Parts: sequence; structure tokens; C-alpha cells
Amino acid sequence: MAESVIHIEGARHHNLKNLSLDIPRDKLVVVCGPSGSGKSTLAFDIIYAEGQRRYVESLSAYARQFLPQLDKPQVDKIDGLSPAISLEQQTLTRNPRSTVGTVTEVYDYLRVFYARLGRMSCPKCGQAIEARSQDEIIDSVLSLPEKTRFLLLAPLVENQKGTQQDLMRKLKGQGFVRVRVDGTVTPLDPLPEITKNQRHTLELVVDRLVAGPDIRNRLADSLELALKHGKGRISIQIVDGPEMVFSTTSVCTQCDISLPPLTPQLFSFNSPQGACPTCSGIGSVEYFEPDLLAPNKGLSLRQGGVIPWRKPAALARYEESLHQLGKQHGFTLDTPLAELSPAAWDALFQGDVKASWEGVVPLLDRGHQVLGPVWRDELSRFRQNRPCPTCEGARLKPEALAARVGNLNIFEFCSLPVVRALEWLREQSFAGQQEFIAGPLLKELTHRLDFLVRVGLDYLSLARTMSTLSGGEAQRIRLAGQLGSGLVGVTYVLDEPSIGLHPRDNARLLASLRDLQSRGNTVLVVEHDEATIRAADHVLELGPGSGALGGHLVFGGKVEGMLGHPDSLTGKYLRGDLVIHPPERRRPAENVLVLRGVRTNNLQNLDCTIPLKSLVCVTGVSGSGKSSLVVDSLYKHIALAQGIKVDSPGKISGIEGLELVEKIIAIDQTPIGRTPRSNPATYTKVFDEIRKIFATTIESRKRGYTPGRFSFNVSGGRCEACQGDGQIRVEMHFLPDVFVTCEVCNGQRYNRETLGIEYKGLNIAQVLDLTVAEARQFFTNYTALERRLEVLQEVGLEYLRLGQPATTLSGGEAQRIKISRELGKRSLPGALYILDEPTTGLHMHETGKLIQVLQKLVDKGASVVVIEHNLDVVRAADYVIDLGPGGGEAGGRIVAMGTPEEIQANPKSATGRFLRESH
Repeated sequence: MAESVIHIEGARHHNLKNLSLDIPRDKLVVVCGPSGSGKSTLAFDIIYAEGQRRYVESLSAYARQFLPQLDKPQVDKIDGLSPAISLEQQTLTRNPRSTVGTVTEVYDYLRVFYARLGRMSCPKCGQAIEARSQDEIIDSVLSLPEKTRFLLLAPLVENQKGTQQDLMRKLKGQGFVRVRVDGTVTPLDPLPEITKNQRHTLELVVDRLVAGPDIRNRLADSLELALKHGKGRISIQIVDGPEMVFSTTSVCTQCDISLPPLTPQLFSFNSPQGACPTCSGIGSVEYFEPDLLAPNKGLSLRQGGVIPWRKPAALARYEESLHQLGKQHGFTLDTPLAELSPAAWDALFQGDVKASWEGVVPLLDRGHQVLGPVWRDELSRFRQNRPCPTCEGARLKPEALAARVGNLNIFEFCSLPVVRALEWLREQSFAGQQEFIAGPLLKELTHRLDFLVRVGLDYLSLARTMSTLSGGEAQRIRLAGQLGSGLVGVTYVLDEPSIGLHPRDNARLLASLRDLQSRGNTVLVVEHDEATIRAADHVLELGPGSGALGGHLVFGGKVEGMLGHPDSLTGKYLRGDLVIHPPERRRPAENVLVLRGVRTNNLQNLDCTIPLKSLVCVTGVSGSGKSSLVVDSLYKHIALAQGIKVDSPGKISGIEGLELVEKIIAIDQTPIGRTPRSNPATYTKVFDEIRKIFATTIESRKRGYTPGRFSFNVSGGRCEACQGDGQIRVEMHFLPDVFVTCEVCNGQRYNRETLGIEYKGLNIAQVLDLTVAEARQFFTNYTALERRLEVLQEVGLEYLRLGQPATTLSGGEAQRIKISRELGKRSLPGALYILDEPTTGLHMHETGKLIQVLQKLVDKGASVVVIEHNLDVVRAADYVIDLGPGGGEAGGRIVAMGTPEEIQANPKSATGRFLRESH
């Protein structure tokens, strides 16, 4: 029987050149090729989108209107398609409420686990609290050894002042004969005298009994009476022995705190029943950061050192109070803020009661609450997040955190690394009724946590916010969920699942992909990682180039065949014909930045030296602390010192050499724009130059056209029918929205008058349709413009069209456009660039180009710090900082520092081992 395949005929979507191919089903298939060659178009826009679309079309029209609709791909025929599930790395949520626990649904089971098995303790004193029914209390008392003498007491007054004569007179009238005052049993006849101005505890002696099988009826009657007088609380005082306290409600007898019943809602930080009232369950609150309010400490208060008080009138309102504060702390309104003592700085911003000064931050807090939205928006740039002072980041009410299973509350459990959480669950034992309740819950929890371990995420904690994860980590979380679903006959489409994985951890990921495939699923992976390509059952290589030069099937078949294929660019790298060579020399360290006492997340109080004017690579296994060191500690603290708003900077003792960094820039793979109006020409300012050129033509000057006439973002020169979009969106309700070409301008974005202006025979719309390489040849007479276009070519983007919408660019393309804008500057002394895994989405060939670009940044005087697993980038670095030795609690230390050769020679370094093996 012929092998079952997904058969595609005539695929013309985006840049695909009428492709026809067969993809074997139930195999691990890798799609590779240069960035922009059509890999994602084939995998996601055709195979996934069509599989999803066909499933959605099988539903009713009513159901379809609530589901996201995918466009029908431009393809003649697709056969053999099964339902498809997409696991994309771009699906990272920015919702601050999403955590690893909620996304994996482990937290839902955990809430039930704590609601059914948790034991309450008082949030104040820590005393164990347990609500017991009347029958349970009777059984506990009857379990006492026979002939045990005891008193049945009902608490009446606890630690209160007063003589309590009226209460005791009333009890005597009801037939009671004894009370216990401050621990001493006293008859009610005569009434005991109690000192009025001292605090006393008064308990009613309801009965005196001797334990035995025949006291049940009397005990039940007395207990009912005691619970009525004690408002649900009683105590059993064994004569010459201990005291036992019982309650039919969850109330602390020491603190008189009543606790709610344990329900799953109590443990939800997305529910009013469980969320911390201060932060509403987010775990953090906004506050005014003094370093943002006064970023330039060389200025005085009078010179506008505090930005919201830059206007003299604003400062004048507080001038007298500030004079008084200055007298007490030794400064004037003309003293530079840098010369204020730490006490004076703190008094200025937080207030000083002795000087009757409220403080800059409290004043702004008050204004932020009562002033209008415009002023609040203006002030928001001086605010950033910090952990909530009430719940300390736990997100829940104290009552929820008071419940424990074993020795942990729910937040403490969620703060454990997944591998430790799994060990803790397996150590728990339950008896009796609890054993039956715990069984299915423990099975589900361990089952799901085990899948997270299998995809290499054992170092994460369930409390980790999703927005702090890399795209690869987020994708592997979803992969773990699919491993647990047990589906068969599905096509899984993944986008570079190896992102963020150290070569050491690749084997686990491949084992997970094999697990999915072995169940009878087709696993289609867009990937550049060499180990993943070599492990594939079938490889599809698209190319030979990017953009318009791509879209062809260069090779389809087994890996062995690709290794021998003469036109395969990937094959040339795999067999060693093409190699990325390391630089001939390493730059010596002239000046350095030193981070002291770094304790961010899992970092173990590190001191770390970072050479400047060098290419520095930070490596280490997943979860070892790379992002905590580079992004949360280095970048955020320098950015904050320069007045750039950041959230939750890491914990450090200090930075030495801060004055050597004039500007810090983080270059990531976020889109250069979120609308089709954004494009490479607008982002790199090339379009500004082009519009000026068109405005200087003879015809433009005759008509009085300015550069603004040639912008499609403002009225005047654009087509008003489509408002410069070139297409019109038509809502189709339960069908996908349709984008139709504007009939007025035929998709050219401009009106006829504007299109009538030509330069060298081309109008503005035709110029925007040129590729970078074509545009460079076209504008050879304009040195500045040609230079910017040349830089785009240097970063390997010569195939992009100037007007290509930003929404169609890959993350790697967006990142290289950002780098090109920086490269266009003549010199970059004092600039520090931070890049987090810049090789994401890049083919081996493009990685070589990226390395050259990063080296050029350093040659211009900049410093570049890169977080990276790619071994070619590591070899190209001047200096490497290797973290580890493991992830999570097992990481957070510097394993090795030095040149790549020194890392390679270090036996303790996992990165060094892979550098040796791949050399």
C-alpha cells in the first residue's frame, strides 16, 4: 500500500512559486531554509490554516461567528489533510494574570487539591484551625481513655476589661454553678469579684464528666448547650492534663479571626473571593520611582531636576516647605541632586515628619488619584511596578495563604521549580477519607508536571508570569499540554521549538516530538537547529534565497539525500562545505562594567565583570539565569539610571563603571509596527528621504507639493477611499474578513495627482514596490539614502520591498531592520546593545551575516552583550560568561568566564563541552 501523504498542488500563497509536493504523514518532518524563503507560509498559512479552516467549516454558522477565521490559502489542491494544531512561539500572552500554572491548567487542579485537603492555620498566630461537626467532637472526646476526668467549657469573654457581673448573674439564674476566671474554676454563688480595669478571660463550666462508653447522651446534651453559649466554640480541660479546643466554625480562638470555608474560588487570584485586595490578584502595584522622576542628578531642584516640577510655577507652590527641608538636611534649591546625602534624597522624595514635608512621591500619589486622565497619563511614565506590599507577590488573600497541605501553602508550592514540586507531591501521604480524595488529584498533578519536565522546563515555577518567558518556553509549555492530551491522527505544526534550549537539552525536546509522532501524528517543525534537522524522518528545504528569491522547493526527502544535494544551502553547512569562521583575534578588555551582588531570581549573589567595546556572549543551560543577569539586572538598572521606564528591576548591590555607558539599547524581535502602514522604509527613515526627493522634482515645485504630500498616513496625497491602506476590509461575520483591493487607487495608496509625480520614470507607489537592492541602484546619486539602503543589504535584507507591511515580516527580519538603523550611525561610542537570542529564525547562512553585523557595531565603538545558545555566535565572541551548572535552583552561578577558547578548555562548562565536540 502506498505511503499516506499530504498532497499539495499549485501553492502560490505569499512568495511560494506554484509549489507541488508530498509530505509524508505520521512522520517527523522538518521545514528549513533561509529566512523569508516561505517556510512559515507553507507550514502555517497553508497546512495549518487549511486544516483548521476545514474543521471550522464543519461547525454551524452560529458557532463559526465566535471562532477566529483563517483565510483560505492560495493553492489549487490539498489532499490527505488531517485536523491541525498550531504551536507557535509568537502566541506569548501579555496578560499579567497568566502564569505557567494557569496556562497548563495545573493551577485549576491545585485549587481543588488545597480546597479539599488543606488545613487552615491562623494568619496572625499560626495556630491550626479546623472546623469540626458536633458528632466529630463527641467522637474525639469519647476516644479519651476511660475514667479520664474533664471539664466541658464554653468561652464567654476573652481578654476584656469589666466586672462581668451582669453576665454572671444571668448565668446563675439559668442554673449554672461554676465559671473559670483566668484559668481558675470559681463557684457562681457568691458571684466572684473581678477587677474592673484589668483584662480577664471568662469561661462557663457547662459540665464535669468522666470518660466512658455510657456518657454519650449526657455529653451530647451538654455539648449542644456549650456550643450555644460559646458561639460554636468549646474546650475540653482534662483534669491535671492538657486542654483541647474545638470549633464548629473556622475561627482562631487566640486572635478571634474567622476564616472562610475552603473552596476552589478562595485560591483563585482571578476571583474576588481569593484575590489580594491591594493588587487585585496581579501580584504587583505601581509606584512613583524617584530615579524616573529625577533622571539627571546633575540638575538642582530650581533647574528642573524633578521632571514634574520643571515649570517654575509648579516648584513655587512648595518652595517654602523645601527651604525648611533643606535647612534640616543641608541642601538648597540650587544644590545638584547628585550632592544630596542618602537621607536627604529619601526625605525629599518620601517625606519628613520633623520638617513637615509630605514628600514628592506622596504628593504625586495624591494628585494621581484626584486629577484628570490627561494628567494621569502624563504621570504614568514615572511609575513602574514592584511586588505588592500586602501579599508580597503571592496574589492571594491572607485567608487563602493560611491553608496548608503538609508544610506548604499554595503560593509556596507554586514557587517551587517544577522538578521540586513533583518530588514534593510524590512524598505526600494521606489516610482514610483523604486518601480517596487525594488519589485522582495527585494523579492529574503529577501527570501534567511530568510533561513539563519532559520538554525541558523543569526549572520553571508554576507562579512564573507568562510574559517573562521566551517564545520557545511558551511554545514548549503548549507542547507539554499536547503530550498530555493523547490525541492521534493530528498534524502538529511547530515554529522553532528549540528556541531558548541549550544544546544539552535538545535530546529531551526531540524525545517529546518523537512521542507525539509515534502515537500516529504528523509533526511538522519549522526549524534551523542542526540536531533537529539531522533527527528528521523527512526534510523540506525551501529557497534558494529569501523573499522574491525564495518560494521554490530546493529539496524534499531524507536527510542523507540533502547532504549530497549540490543546490542545498543547508546541506552545504551540514556536510562542512560552508563554515562560519571565528574571528582571527579577540578584542582585549579596555574598560569594564562590574555588577555587584546580583540576587535577581535564582542568581546566587554574583559579582560579574562585563568588558566594554567587545562582543560579550552570555551562555548557559535553560533556566541558569541568563535573562535574569542580562535583561533584569544589567539592562533594567542602567536603563533606570538613564530615566527609561522599566518594570521590576532585579536585585543588585551596585554597578561600577556606569558612567562609561552613555546609551543603552535593547534590540529584540518584536515587530517594527503592528499595522500594515509600518514598513522598512518608514522605520529606517528611508521614506523621509524619498519623500523629500519627490518634493524637489520640477513638477512638485510647480504644484507646491511638500514631502507631506507623499505620505500615505496623512490626508492630502493619499487615497481617501482606503485612507492610504491600499485595501478595504469587509466584515463577513461568521466567514473570515475579506480584504479587497481599493478600486479607486488599485492598491497604490495614493490619489491620481500624487501618482502623477515621477522621479526617473517611477511614481512614489512604484518606488515603494522596489526591493532594497533595486532601490540602492535607483538612488545612487543620494549618498545618505544609498548608505541607509546599503546597511539594509549588509544585514542580509536586500530582498525586502521598501513598502512591505511590517505585519508580514518575521521576527528575525524585524530585528535586523532595527540593527540596520543603529549601524547607519557613524560612530557609537558609549552605546551598549542588549540582544536576547538574535539567531531566532535565522538560517546558518544568515547567522554568519548577523555575526558580521554585530562585529561592525563593536568596530564603531559600541559594546554588545548577547544571550545566545548558537555555538557559532559563542565562538565569534570576544568574551563569554557561562552560567549554570543547572537550571532553576541548580543554576545562578558563573561556571566559567573568558575567551571561547578558555570556555572550551574548562571541564566544568556544559557549553565548553559542546564547543569541543562541534569543533
